Parts: sequence; structure tokens; C-alpha cells
Amino acid sequence: MSPEPIVSLHIDTSPKRPVIRGTGIKVSQVAFEYERKAMTPDEIVEAHPHLSLADVHSALAFYYDNLESIHDDWREADRLIAELQRSHPPRRPVPRS
Repeated sequence: MSPEPIVSLHIDTSPKRPVIRGTGIKVSQVAFEYERKAMTPDEIVEAHPHLSLADVHSALAFYYDNLESIHDDWREADRLIAELQRSHPPRRPVPRS
């Protein structure tokens, strides 16, 4: 019997969007912070002190193994944000007399 892969020890794939096991942090969030915000794994741990460096690296490994589904998640979030911005434009400040 082979040992359980390291990624599966850290990643819970039972929810719709995989999370780091025992946390509410989505794999897509860690990947976003790494890819789009150019944060290092150490900086991600600093931002989320309840994560270990192994958690972050496992999330990134899962991300690279599942690029298309994570990118689909990002596109859906971008679409939803744009839709909300269109339907709820910012209020213009009322001039004070």
C-alpha cells in the first residue's frame, strides 16, 4: 500500500471549490495571490498565519495540476464582479451646500 499523496493530506476536494484542509482558504485564492498579486509562498503564510508553508505549496501543486478549472473559477468571479458593478454603480456624492 503506497502512502497518501502529500497534496491530498493538505487539500480537501469535497467542496465545489477545493480548500486547504481544515481552513476556509480556497486553493484558487492562494493561487491568485501567488500568480496575480506576485506574493511569495512566505508572504502568503504571513497573510494567512494559520496556513503552513506546506499548505501553500500543496495548494500551488494542486493549482498547477488543475489550471483550467482554477482559471474557470477566476473567470467566473471576474464575470460576477463585473455584473455586480454594472447593476450597482457607485453613488455619486451629494454636493453639500
